[in-house]
Amino acid sequence: MDRRVVVEAAVPVYDVETTDEAVRIAISKTGEMLNPDLNYIEINMAHRENEAGERVDPAFIAADEALVALELEMVVFNVERDEHAARIARKEIGQRLENIPLKVLRVEPVEEDGGEDDGASDDSTDGDDAPPDGEESSDGGTSDGESDDGEDDLLPEFEEMVGEDG
Repeated sequence: MDRRVVVEAAVPVYDVETTDEAVRIAISKTGEMLNPDLNYIEINMAHRENEAGERVDPAFIAADEALVALELEMVVFNVERDEHAARIARKEIGQRLENIPLKVLRVEPVEEDGGEDDGASDDSTDGDDAPPDGEESSDGGTSDGESDDGEDDLLPEFEEMVGEDG
């Protein structure tokens, strides 16, 4: 099962005057450290609350230096447990963000597209094989007929086009 992991990072930023400037620089700095290897990680400013439940800025500025809270979100594929997904995310992100503290905020299962198809995945596979019975017998492609039914329809057209041009 795939899991979405959200990790909080405390990114130091220097020579800033406003929280907006600090957040922009922190996102840019983090993006540079993660790219190009981890360009699939989504970087957002963290939404923080104080003890009273009031929303506070994601950056704390003192003496023109800031500590900015960012949320880094990535999907970890084919893991069985949340703890395993969290370890993988921390390791992948931590290797690129040296000397930046990380904390796993949450791990959520990723919902696959078409959640109803998950329960009927065996039936849909059989259903995919059932409609092209006429095509399967006429094409004779058993290996391609199961997984590439759409490609079987496209390939002859492409070959016909190439044959006409050449």
